[in-house]
Amino acid sequence: MNTVLNITQSILGQPWRWRALSADARDPDYAPDDLVTQLLMARGCPREALEAHKAPSIRGFMPDPSIFRDMDRAAERLAAAVIAGEQVTIFGDYDVDGATSAALMILLLRELGLTASAYIPDRLMEGYGPSGEALVKIAAGGATLIVTVDCGAQAFEALEMAREAGVDVIVVDHHKCASALPLAYAIVNPNRLDEGEGAAHGHLAAVGVAFLLGAALIRTLRAHGYFATRPEPKLLELLDIVALGTVADVAALRGLNRAFVSQGLKVMAARRNIGLNALIEASRLTRAPTATDLGFALGPRINAGGRVGKSDLGVRLLTTSDPDEARMIATELDRLNEERRAIEGDVQIAAEAMAASQANRAVIVVAGQGWHPGVIGIVAGRLKEKFGRPAIVIALDDAGIGKGSGRSVSGVDLGQAVLAAKENGVLVAGGGHAMAAGLTIDTDQISAFGDFLEGRLAEAVARSTGDRALLVDALVAPGGVTPALVAALEQGGPYGMGWPAPRVAAGPVRVIKADIVGNGHVRAVMAGDDGKSIKTVAFRQAESPLGLALLGAAPHRRLWIAGRAKIDDWSSRPAAEIHLDDAAWAD
Repeated sequence: MNTVLNITQSILGQPWRWRALSADARDPDYAPDDLVTQLLMARGCPREALEAHKAPSIRGFMPDPSIFRDMDRAAERLAAAVIAGEQVTIFGDYDVDGATSAALMILLLRELGLTASAYIPDRLMEGYGPSGEALVKIAAGGATLIVTVDCGAQAFEALEMAREAGVDVIVVDHHKCASALPLAYAIVNPNRLDEGEGAAHGHLAAVGVAFLLGAALIRTLRAHGYFATRPEPKLLELLDIVALGTVADVAALRGLNRAFVSQGLKVMAARRNIGLNALIEASRLTRAPTATDLGFALGPRINAGGRVGKSDLGVRLLTTSDPDEARMIATELDRLNEERRAIEGDVQIAAEAMAASQANRAVIVVAGQGWHPGVIGIVAGRLKEKFGRPAIVIALDDAGIGKGSGRSVSGVDLGQAVLAAKENGVLVAGGGHAMAAGLTIDTDQISAFGDFLEGRLAEAVARSTGDRALLVDALVAPGGVTPALVAALEQGGPYGMGWPAPRVAAGPVRVIKADIVGNGHVRAVMAGDDGKSIKTVAFRQAESPLGLALLGAAPHRRLWIAGRAKIDDWSSRPAAEIHLDDAAWAD
């Protein structure tokens, strides 16, 4: 164990350290052999909350929805619409959080006897969020109530036009708010600056806020006697959709979000949602989905519709009751996802070349003519991972307008910085949350925007990236990388943003065989001094110092390795492997 702690310079140039434990974890009564307890407390779980976190439940983490500003007002207005049979439209964003939020509201209202329609704007033609033209058109079509989900917090002009058109608008959002709020019937958003107790839930995705509104709506209808002659809907059966939106939107998996994902995965395993079932099959998953699958298999396919296809495909898939339609949409989303990957690859190559020249900048800002706006968010995420700093990628059009998307690192609130840039006149429009943001900018303002971010975020980025140590949770012998170890580690999950997946170190080992597979991945078989072997994969590392070291390792040289212990899905029998993050020479 001390050997791992003494690694000060790995092959990728970083020290290895044990993940910091909370003060409770250093208590003399702490049992270091309890792996799950160790994992939870190292992620900030207090001792008194251990049992709740070991089995996250909705009951254990659910707040009273009424603590949020405008929640009761929104629930009463929705209840009135349900009772009167009003024409209601759900206006959603085109990403996964928007699609799942809209789907949740539509499915719940359907269970309550009200058929609501969905309106998802086209990313390229209409842009992000509600436009006044769209809201007025919806009102002209007969809608008396519009509920915007995952958007609307900054739609001042659009909501004013809706009010003039005589339609009520309820905003359900989670993005950063300005000090002034747009005019709406109700704005439910834990990130309102005037939020009180509800501000503690600012890490919720929009779909989580929509779930809370659903709970408030059912409670309100119950008080009105609406269920005297009809059954109450089972809101918990929609947790599969909530889990998908929460993970795909990279919401921090702490508090209520942990319960959403933990319980939502159980609902998803039951395959109740016809559309999700078809998407799971189209994703070629042969087992119950995990949180990782939500982020890397299901989420990207839902997103592909809004990025390079039809923006409403995700909502249609999640709300259909027709298995044939579900299979057709899921197949189309799978195809669009492949198309998205090809487009993304071209933009990523160009963006990485530009980013390489910004070594001294705290925030990477790159822009390119003709880049597809549908993939810039993904590319920003790739740049953030590669360079370890916040990154913003801007697609420029022929009219001199740029559409940008940014991704941040832990501890750096990018959404607030983008909102400040808008308020200072640097951006045409912009907003977001701590880890992601979107914006519209005049081309001639890009340099000024980069300087604005540099001045505002440099210190926060320096604090966040100053210690690039690789954090390790457990040290195992080469023969200890087993399915049982993976199962034990998974008990501390679900893992994701704000609740990092555990990393194990193993060794010393020698490379027995290494080769390149797929798109620049390095696959290697290693053996310890006891002859026990470990299968490893280093993704996209073929040309990195890590990949080159594995491919060129002499048979006698020994290594310590560190990464994520995973089940090998391709093995004919249960087996485990390590997805490598780093390695260090042992001699």
